[in-house]
Amino acid sequence: MPHSLDHLETPAALIDLPTMSRNIQRLQQRAERLGVRLRPHVKTSKCLPVIKAQLAAGAQGITVSTLHEARHCFAAGIDDILYAVAIAPGKLPQALELQRHGCRLGILTDSLESARAIVEFASRHQCAFSVWIEIDSDGHRGGLKADDDTLLTVARCLHAAGMRLAGVMTHAGSSYELNDSESLQRLAEQERLACVTAAEQLRNQGLPCPEVSVGSTPTALSAAHLEGVTEVRAGVYVFFDLVMHNVGVCHREDLALSVLTTVIGHQLDKGWVITDAGWMAMSRDRGTQRQRRDFGYGQVCSLEGEWIEAAQFHTANQEHGLITLANLDSSTLLSRFPIGLRLRILPNHACATGAQFPAYQALDAQGNTQAWSRLHGW
Repeated sequence: MPHSLDHLETPAALIDLPTMSRNIQRLQQRAERLGVRLRPHVKTSKCLPVIKAQLAAGAQGITVSTLHEARHCFAAGIDDILYAVAIAPGKLPQALELQRHGCRLGILTDSLESARAIVEFASRHQCAFSVWIEIDSDGHRGGLKADDDTLLTVARCLHAAGMRLAGVMTHAGSSYELNDSESLQRLAEQERLACVTAAEQLRNQGLPCPEVSVGSTPTALSAAHLEGVTEVRAGVYVFFDLVMHNVGVCHREDLALSVLTTVIGHQLDKGWVITDAGWMAMSRDRGTQRQRRDFGYGQVCSLEGEWIEAAQFHTANQEHGLITLANLDSSTLLSRFPIGLRLRILPNHACATGAQFPAYQALDAQGNTQAWSRLHGW
């Protein structure tokens, strides 16, 4: 009997729309209960229909990882945008162009050198930027410590030159390394406290700091309270993935993104099933490798989305995926996984897998699909 996905060429990136909608509502409702705005990070989907679904559910503003995303979303009528990467001086002209066309763009700094570059550029072009200062809440990546004197120096540098100090923001990326609710809740509180403390440091010195922005998907879903915080940012919650499943903030039925693939061959003596989804479809991301369960290059599922527990997607070449199956003889393997059979693979990292495709196939509850284009580039 024909399946509703039989017409799609493979590999294809599928979004299960009912699942995505539940995910969007889950975090939106949680943010509202905690009394904060939700500013979703759109780097996960880079897809306007997905972003508009998040905004329609109640999100206020968006977070981007590239100015290309900012331009694309602004052209679609979204004007409240935080560019949440410490800005390179060479990108300030792009930021100014967006601002002069009416975009309420926030840019980010985490160093005195960067702040001075912003000030120097703004002075030459007789403009003022809305600037956020990044706070390091867990030693994961960039940012300034809340008790670092450089925080005040950076803020004074920007404020004295007429920049708008929008606020402080942080991202507890180390939450991806955890896997129990107590640890996640502790890190969420550490994230909150670091950012709120930084804001208080600035305010105590007479410096403006209206916004306090925190968030990663695990901490946003784990925080006991968000006193002193004005907004939460999170991205991968819209689709979830196997890394988030291992962290423990979602269940298998919450994973909204999968890759549709076709069986194209076998190596019977090795117990291999060969598919047309290699790393060009799944990405090279092995984010579950150091977690409590290693999913290889993804979890193999039936066309209907049921997990095939015995199947391991263990190797990915550029256009070939190799699936191994435990304890299956050759005849059973051929009968259960014939050439032409379609499977779904759940990704380790939704952001990385989505980036391999120019478009998603959005699958609704009735089995209808629609192509949704995805943004590429910087």
